[in-house]
Amino acid sequence: MEILIKPLVTEKMTILGDKLNRYGFIVDRRANKLQIRSAVEKMYGVTVVSVNTVNYHGKRKSRYTKAGLLTGRTNHFKKAFVTLAGDDKIDFYSNI
Repeated sequence: MEILIKPLVTEKMTILGDKLNRYGFIVDRRANKLQIRSAVEKMYGVTVVSVNTVNYHGKRKSRYTKAGLLTGRTNHFKKAFVTLAGDDKIDFYSNI
């Protein structure tokens, strides 16, 4: 099971990374905090202090088109906020 799906690179997460040494990831919905901690430590070579998770439920969406009303929903997903120890940093832009 692939634990880390993608990092959250937003303005808010960049500020949290600078101030509190905290980084965000979209993770697999079945992953628990221990699996997320080991995946981040293994992938980035850092020490994780804490992991906080949030489950998001997909919202219902509808839009009007020429064919009529289309309804659906967005996907469910899970976010993980990882706090790193000491001077550890994660640079998401290093391989661009």
